[in-house]
Formats: sequence, structure tokens, C-alpha cells
Amino acid sequence: MPDLEDILASLSELFVPIHRDGQRFIAAALVVTLLLFLLWSPLGWLAAGVTAWITYLFRDPDRVAPLSEGLVVAPADGRVRAIDRMAPPGELDLGEELRVRVSIHLSIADVHITRAPVAGVVARIAYCPGTFASTRRPKASEENERRAAVIAMASGARVAIVQIAGGLRRRVVGFVEEGARIGIGERIGLIRFGSRVDLYLPPDVAALVAVGQTMIGGETVIANLAVDGGERSARVV
Repeated sequence: MPDLEDILASLSELFVPIHRDGQRFIAAALVVTLLLFLLWSPLGWLAAGVTAWITYLFRDPDRVAPLSEGLVVAPADGRVRAIDRMAPPGELDLGEELRVRVSIHLSIADVHITRAPVAGVVARIAYCPGTFASTRRPKASEENERRAAVIAMASGARVAIVQIAGGLRRRVVGFVEEGARIGIGERIGLIRFGSRVDLYLPPDVAALVAVGQTMIGGETVIANLAVDGGERSARVV
């Protein structure tokens, strides 16, 4: 028979911490739910479902980040929507040299926390207001609201992350400022209610993931700066 300590430990694993940024949204949803229950219970149950969904969106689980030198991990949960070669956004001052860009799409069911793909110093932060169109559009990376960061590694390599808002997922939030030192996998921001995170690797570094692959932010290895290699191909099995 399991003892009380084992039972409590098992129960605690069922509950994922909620990020503080979501507390006001959850509180507002609870108030609306209570009011609707007083007016008409079917509406109250509908609002309760929405409240549960909002709570789920703001979950903030711990992650186990690999610490091997040279690894680049996924900056967000979601699915790889595209892997291409693009020049980084001009506001990051990284030049016009093409880099591999890995675009990760966050569904309404994914964890929305953005994490540092590498350890280093935040060399630049750039916020650009914009539209809230679907992030599936090619122009979303240029026209939508976004917040970008450049992380300078100890080796001198620089990695860029761009949080892009879209559709009903409005408001990009950052947790770090320029000059901050961060570790791999640490929380650096979130996109309220979704939507897409682009990762720009250093020049001549290949991605070790494939389109359609599911990412776990802070854990899934996207590239290895210490190993040369070609682009990865894959198939659905």
C-alpha cells in the first residue's frame, strides 16, 4: 500500500502551476461565471468551461533543459510549421546574412511560455506594434505585433527569438530586459492566447528538427552548434 507521502506526491503532479500573468484573466472569468450562474445556469456552465480553458492556457510547468555545450533548445511548445532560410528582422541589427529560421506554431492548447533557447546575455530587445492577422500568413512575421530578442552566447554566437501575436491571441509579454544573463530553458516571456515563435539560428547552423515535429519548450533540441550536419528530413509514422 502506498503511504500518505506517495499519495500526496502523486496528487501534486496532477496540478500544473499557473503563471501569475494569467491570474487576473482567470479572476475576471470567475466573476463572469458567477454572475452568469445567477442569471441562468446553462450560461454559467458555458462560462465555467471558458474559465477552465483560460486557466489551462496559462499553465507554467517546469522543464528539464539539457546543459551540454552548444545545444539550442525549442523556445516554445508547439509544432514546427516551417523551416526556411531568412534574414533576421531588421530591428535586431543582425545583418542580412541568411540564417535557418524555425517557425513554431502554438495552438490554443499549448503552453504559452517562451523560453531561452541558449544561455547567454540578452544583447537586444525590440518591440514592434502591428496587426493581429493569422500567423499562417507569410507576412505575419513582418506585419503582426511582435517582440524579438537576441541572445549572445559565451562563444560569440548569437541566436534570435521572435514572439509573434496573431488572430485572437493578442499581446506579447516579455520577462527579461537587455543586459540580463539567462540560462538555457529559462522563461523569457509569453504570448497571451497563442500564437507563433520564430527562432533564428547562427549562420551556417542546421536545424535538427523537421516540419510537423512537436516541440517541448526548453527541452527539445533544435540544433547543436558543436556539430556540423545537414538539414534533417523526416516522415510521419
